[in-house]
Amino acid sequence: MTHLISPHFFGRGICTLIILLLIGCSNPAPPRLPDDGLYPFDSRDFASHVDPPRIESYEPAVPLKIDPPDGVLSLSIEQAIVSALHSNRDLRVQLMNPIIDGALARIERGEFDPELFAEYTYSEEESIETSRSTGAQFGVIADDSESALGLRQQLPTGTSLELAVSQAGSESNRTPEQQTARAGISLTQSLLRGFGPAVNLVRVRQAEFDALASRQELKGFVENLLAETEIAYWNYILATEEIRIFQESLEIARKQLEEVQLRIEVGILPEIDQAAARAEEALRVQNLIDAHSQIEDRRLRLLRLVSPGGENHFDRLIAATSPFRLSPSALQDLEERLQLAQQSRPDLQEALLRLEQNRLETIATRNGLLPKLDVFINYGTTGYADSFSESFRQLNQETYDLSAGIRFSHFLGNRANRARNLAAFAARQQAAEAVANLKQLIHLDVRLTFNEVERARKQIDASSVTRQYQEQTLNAEKERFNVGSSTALQVAQAQRDYLRAQIAEVEAIVSYRTALVRLYLAEGSLLDRRGISIGY
Repeated sequence: MTHLISPHFFGRGICTLIILLLIGCSNPAPPRLPDDGLYPFDSRDFASHVDPPRIESYEPAVPLKIDPPDGVLSLSIEQAIVSALHSNRDLRVQLMNPIIDGALARIERGEFDPELFAEYTYSEEESIETSRSTGAQFGVIADDSESALGLRQQLPTGTSLELAVSQAGSESNRTPEQQTARAGISLTQSLLRGFGPAVNLVRVRQAEFDALASRQELKGFVENLLAETEIAYWNYILATEEIRIFQESLEIARKQLEEVQLRIEVGILPEIDQAAARAEEALRVQNLIDAHSQIEDRRLRLLRLVSPGGENHFDRLIAATSPFRLSPSALQDLEERLQLAQQSRPDLQEALLRLEQNRLETIATRNGLLPKLDVFINYGTTGYADSFSESFRQLNQETYDLSAGIRFSHFLGNRANRARNLAAFAARQQAAEAVANLKQLIHLDVRLTFNEVERARKQIDASSVTRQYQEQTLNAEKERFNVGSSTALQVAQAQRDYLRAQIAEVEAIVSYRTALVRLYLAEGSLLDRRGISIGY
């Protein structure tokens, strides 16, 4: 008898299957997905490994010190940044998101891991049977056992492979013992729906893009935390400067009141002039009360951001040590900053990743429109003997079993898959429009913050000049008051104008610093400018 498939073919098939399973054990390489022109994107640009993130930051020149413990916190801007990166509670919460998304990506890749399986079944039987030839009854005692060991795997190509070795034994008081061993290969290959790595790796790639998007989201959160910390620090300095100015102004108002009272006593001024001086003193006290409330508010907000730790976290006083005055120069590089924002903004990078996720979804839904057409092949060889070990040695005999066929199925109308495909393409178009809209908003954001930086820079010089002239006006008004050509009310008005000019000058400097931070945030360069990187 001539066999179409020899045992040598079976041996080669076993080797081929083992090689395919070993290949499947490795992480599937990202395929080059087809591009239909909506957005040129190559998924191979991204790493397939998703590891937990970490924040790498510089150490400040002066370490964070609290002396005495739970006492005054001496804090520079650099120390505030490092403390926020190391201790902020909100950031600790956000750090978990990339880890979770990275684990989900590993779960999706695990769908293509090979599966080792084993089975064992044992059964006993004691019954009475009737002979067909004689009609006599006889007792039957039998026991059967069956075991199987194998390896199966789903490959990204749409191939299902299974390699199995089984052994079955039967022993009875009516028949001789028989042991049967079988080794076989099963292969099923999708030809239409589910064919190829481009569609079968969609969920894996989407999970990886989720992890990458989560990292960009974390980067954006860190940038915002950094900007919020810097702005809170400069606002705290502004509050301390306002208290200093109000205290000095209150002392001046009180001296002016004493002088007015002295002149009233000697009869130089009428009693009514005392009202203006007292009103000015009362106004300074009001300003000082508001300033103390404001600095307390900003102290608490800054402590929340830097989270220095300790039992009395919110009871610590802060001594801000960084100088805030500066002499800025004009910015001339708007176009370069616009280009930088298009490349560096984490929210834009996250949106592009989401767009690519939607593109992958259309690949899956488009494939779902196809009919299900699978080809399958089962091949094995069997050995028969009266002992366990001999049954495996008999596998070398020229015995085999082979089955092959094709399965076809398709939903008539296929309305569900058509709806999914329509929704996926609409979501993809929506994501593309959202990216275009975000690019425009980023462009606007950079221009607005750039304009605000220039406004604040010009206000620094203008407010300084105003303060100098208001000081000269106050001094002149005092001299006229001393010679009797001015009134206490006019002096009080000049003091008020000088106070507003002092506050405006300090506010202009702090406004410039905060506007510059917001510009760096708008262009996505704040972390790089502060020497901070997020590693993975």
